Amino acid sequence: MENGPADLFGAPPPQDRRDPVPFPAHEPKVAARTQPLADRLRPATLDDVVGQDHLLGPQGSLRQMLARGSLASLILWGGPGVGKTTIARLLADAAGLRFVQLSAVFSGVADLKRAFEDARRTSANGGGTLLFVDEIHRFNRAQQDGFLPVVEDGTVVLVGATTENPSFALNSALLSRCQVLVLHRLDDAAMEKLLERAEATTGTALPLTPEARATLRAMADGDGRYLLNMVEQLLALPPQKAPLDPAALSSLLARRAALYDKDREEHYNLISALHKSMRGSDPDAALYWFARMLEGGEDPRYIARRLTRFAAEDVGMADPQALPLAVAAWETFERLGSPEGELALAQLVVHLATAPKSNAVYKGYNMARRAARATGSLMPPAHILNAPTTLMKDIGYGKGYEYDHDAEGGISGQNYFPDGMRRPKLYQPTGRGYEREVARRLDSWNRVRESRGS
Repeated sequence: MENGPADLFGAPPPQDRRDPVPFPAHEPKVAARTQPLADRLRPATLDDVVGQDHLLGPQGSLRQMLARGSLASLILWGGPGVGKTTIARLLADAAGLRFVQLSAVFSGVADLKRAFEDARRTSANGGGTLLFVDEIHRFNRAQQDGFLPVVEDGTVVLVGATTENPSFALNSALLSRCQVLVLHRLDDAAMEKLLERAEATTGTALPLTPEARATLRAMADGDGRYLLNMVEQLLALPPQKAPLDPAALSSLLARRAALYDKDREEHYNLISALHKSMRGSDPDAALYWFARMLEGGEDPRYIARRLTRFAAEDVGMADPQALPLAVAAWETFERLGSPEGELALAQLVVHLATAPKSNAVYKGYNMARRAARATGSLMPPAHILNAPTTLMKDIGYGKGYEYDHDAEGGISGQNYFPDGMRRPKLYQPTGRGYEREVARRLDSWNRVRESRGS
């Protein structure tokens, strides 16, 4: 009789539970030399994890969970190469749980059921299971719902990893049963620690000048795995007569592509950053986010559309030329194409960032819409209705209308709202830019209306 399940999700055999090489305990075993460097340097304890002190430091939330002996189900949200899988493995070790890993890319309902059945058997024998699901956002809604019973009854401690915003990618029911923890992209100090560990483990100093070393860290863009993969390529080079400078390094290695997906959260994060930088009158930050979007492969037409919206919404009447300039920049891009046309959009970004700002028209329009919905089908006052027929004249259409061009100052001061409707104040200009002049005119015209009681 077998002692337990012999499938993929049973207790893993000893060789699958390899011991990561501790740092800097000893020289790597000979067998480990065939492993990728990133795998050889995988942390052996939570203390070895770099860049996530807010979770694993003395006051970190994960440390406190482990100290209380109450590890909750978790969603680890962060970019690639920041340690999600490693942390999940080490949490299982620290909590004394069996570690089972699934990938939402390669697993289906049958795999989930088998993992749940194995976890129930483990629980019946007094053990526990940490079920790690990589890229959990790729499971559909029904599959995500399948986790609810086993999370609720404690059959598994679920640790899901995702690069997508959980608020958008995961069911609210699943989110309510898990704590979402954000993993930071690795900063420069954390990347340097990884370089030092790589050098200590391999016994080889990287053939780089200090400037090239900094460039190498920047090229990884916060991804520790990518950094170590580049280190491995450098260590495979023949001995160098002189350390590589940044230019030589860049010619040898490819910079990691910036995180940007035109259909996902990063797209909206960057357009929000561009919009708010312009609203905050910071042309340098606005140009930076504009360039980030273009470098990420964004369609310049999308940016042109958003810039035109900004000209109407955030600049408005404070600079009436902003909107035609936005349309002109958009048209210039269409005529010149890329890359020449982007310069016109860059000019527009700077103009909008440095223009006086007013959202008075935007606010007034929204108030007008609410008033229109609230007042239903009120007719215009009779004196401003055209009367093309005798009948219409007889019932009062157009009676008493005053032609404003004939009035003193070009304004009659008549009421143009429906009879019986209280006059709302919708457009309230600021004192910025051209709106200073608009406000002066309105004050003068309002005094004429007040004198007539309209």
